[in-house]
Amino acid sequence: MKNNQENELLNTWLSITNIQTNINHELEKVLQENHNLSLKEFYVLYFLSQTDDKQLRLQQLQEMIGLSQSAISRLVGRMEEKSCGALQRHICEDDRRGIYTRLTSLGEVKLQRALRTFHHVLQSVLGEEHLQRELHFLVNKL
Repeated sequence: MKNNQENELLNTWLSITNIQTNINHELEKVLQENHNLSLKEFYVLYFLSQTDDKQLRLQQLQEMIGLSQSAISRLVGRMEEKSCGALQRHICEDDRRGIYTRLTSLGEVKLQRALRTFHHVLQSVLGEEHLQRELHFLVNKL
């Protein structure tokens, strides 16, 4: 009996993660097509925008996004390039080892445009009646 319950819990979990994966793929596709942003790049802009001074240490971003130190450094480096210009890196005055990245005004504009797209996709996907029923059913099984 216990094995069936455990399998049902696992199947419920797999269904939930499948839904999330599908939504992430849709967000990734639409953000890339409309704003030339990956989902992780969008999250970088968003997390920076949520701070008072629009900046974070690279180490903080690394933890928030779930990337390695070298991967976040490459991602931020690409976003700083002239072609994008959404971010600006600087070294902390108090701790020379601390590297910060700051959201630029161009990055703020890029984020605002991408946010509209992001919200539109979420409303569209999560507003689907069959998905709402499935999510409600899955959550109740937990």
